Amino acid sequence: MALSFFDELSWRRMLHDSVPGTEALLKSECVSGYIGFDPTSDSLGVGNLVQVMTLLHFQRAGHKPYALVGGATGMVGDPSGKSEERNLLSEDVLQHNLACQRRQLERFLDFTPGNTCAEIVNNFDWFKDISLLSFLRDVGKHLTVNYMMAKDSVKKRIAGDDREGMSFTEFSYQLIQGYDFYWLWKHRGIKLQMGGSDQWGNIVTGTELIRRMGSGSAFALTTPLITKADGTKFGKTEKGNLWLDPKRTSPYEFFQFWLNSSDEDVKNYIRIFTTLDRERIEGLEADH
Repeated sequence: MALSFFDELSWRRMLHDSVPGTEALLKSECVSGYIGFDPTSDSLGVGNLVQVMTLLHFQRAGHKPYALVGGATGMVGDPSGKSEERNLLSEDVLQHNLACQRRQLERFLDFTPGNTCAEIVNNFDWFKDISLLSFLRDVGKHLTVNYMMAKDSVKKRIAGDDREGMSFTEFSYQLIQGYDFYWLWKHRGIKLQMGGSDQWGNIVTGTELIRRMGSGSAFALTTPLITKADGTKFGKTEKGNLWLDPKRTSPYEFFQFWLNSSDEDVKNYIRIFTTLDRERIEGLEADH
């Protein structure tokens, strides 16, 4: 008997947190869920593979995956996990990046028409026609500044050593990402948002907007951030990011990254980055 999505993530050590009721929902119906991807590069990196694999297992468990590429949010910048504000990109550069990332996602997810076919959506499509005044009036009034200030991504930036603090542009990010979830819930029937544990605050802002604006309920699930056994950042090499695009990271460098991983790290990597089943993986560990 095939495992449920929730159980699959659990044994693969890919489950960090979830909103109460998420497991019951996933075991009771075919759920539409999404993960957002940062469009500031023309290639996804190894770090993004955790979320790509999450969508892959989600689809294999009989659910419908959506990948949201942030054509609008990419123009604002997510403060989560950042110590300083990043450079904003032009629309032309963003569109190029989105097209490149889409081609990479299509190699992992099944886009064949059907009930569980994968889809890619771009939040620029619904944000491009929203005026600032209407957004403040219709969306901004539903969340207090106190609620938004309580999020870790905001508190860390304001309490950090960076004297410049956080711009209003970055501060508004969680409201914009929250509206993404509301829009997808309302127009696409999406009930679940997933992401890394650093996105928890932004994700639950979406569930709160759905409750306040639509009198509905939505769910959230996060995966743990991966760190190496020696404490260094996963997916980073001496040359920087490890990319999925062979023009940015050669197949040789990509292979060497995995080959040089410590035995302790491989115990996690083989669970997260392969589709081998539990019996096979635990057998490999026992033999090793």
